[in-house]
Amino acid sequence: MARYTDAVCKLCRREGQKLFLKGARCYTDKCALARRAYAPGQHGQGRKKSSEYGLQLRAKQMTRRYYGVLESQFRDYYEKATKKEGKTGDELLTILESRLDNVVYRMGWAASRAEARQLVVHGHFTVNGKRVDIPSYLTKIGEVVSIKEKSRQSEKIKAVLEANSARPVPKWLEVNNEAFEGKIVAMPTRDEIDLAVDETLIVELYSK
Repeated sequence: MARYTDAVCKLCRREGQKLFLKGARCYTDKCALARRAYAPGQHGQGRKKSSEYGLQLRAKQMTRRYYGVLESQFRDYYEKATKKEGKTGDELLTILESRLDNVVYRMGWAASRAEARQLVVHGHFTVNGKRVDIPSYLTKIGEVVSIKEKSRQSEKIKAVLEANSARPVPKWLEVNNEAFEGKIVAMPTRDEIDLAVDETLIVELYSK
């Protein structure tokens, strides 16, 4: 499975805002964006004028990187969003939020989406009692995500749960850490998705 393997902090600097790709580090003064608030590379500090296409591309790239998906995956999600009844941009973000790796992250069971993806691949979670090790699995309303019985004794899992115990959980999720399970009670609305992007620019880009 292809994946991005370069320094992820470069992605935040390129987009000019925190994408929270490094978990707790992003909240400290060690954050690369806090220390060097300009794009990486030789010409990162130069003045740049953004064209209409440039703005659309940046919106797409930022969103894709925020959720950690490849271009082909992102395009597939966009095609699915166009077939839904709501606004295509809103539907696209809802689909991305419903990915299992994102749900695990939102529930506070991982410090970052990258860590959530790794934990899912290693088979630490079940959906409705069945083991699911596919990060891109799209969860549905009513499904229950649980930490596997054996994984609950893992020191790593215990440490992650303790570290993220104070992190707020979105209203569209219900989490019971004592039972090591969470439930998708609704699909998130645009107001509940904390990504500072103009999704209409993505729609404009793909509509050309």
